[in-house]
Amino acid sequence: MEQIFAFLLSLLASLVGVFGNTGEVANWPESASEGIELVEVIEVIDGDTIRVLIDGEVESVRYIGIDTPEPYRDGKPACYSQEASVRNQELVENRFVKLIADVEDKDKYDRLLRYVYVDDLFINEVLVSEGYAKTLPIKPNTKHAREFKELQDTAKERGLGLWGECDK
Repeated sequence: MEQIFAFLLSLLASLVGVFGNTGEVANWPESASEGIELVEVIEVIDGDTIRVLIDGEVESVRYIGIDTPEPYRDGKPACYSQEASVRNQELVENRFVKLIADVEDKDKYDRLLRYVYVDDLFINEVLVSEGYAKTLPIKPNTKHAREFKELQDTAKERGLGLWGECDK
């Protein structure tokens, strides 16, 4: 009887060790790999721009290779801008994300240029594939340009998101 109790206690301790940490960061490595930053999103600006906390400093991040409709253009929101902003909020707001750079680090507005991931979900890709964003390949940051274009073509063919709602 004591052996069974000891075994069950040992098993319980092992399970607590494996599953005990239920925080969102549990899937992240202790230290991010070189070239990958693990950061907390503190604000979603629009469909393709966020603010994050890096080493105690707030930084703006612009998603590489995509462009969502602008919330304020000529005094009014562009078609599908609100939907793109809301979708981006659903995906990243108040979460930890991985930021991965390409060639250029910042744009002319001093925003970090990054590919954004939540766990294994590639946010730039999701926004294009669901029709919330169009491709915006700007050299030299074109690592994923071909796949973004293919996803955009599929979304366009299916009339997803802005492809079904705008420019009618």
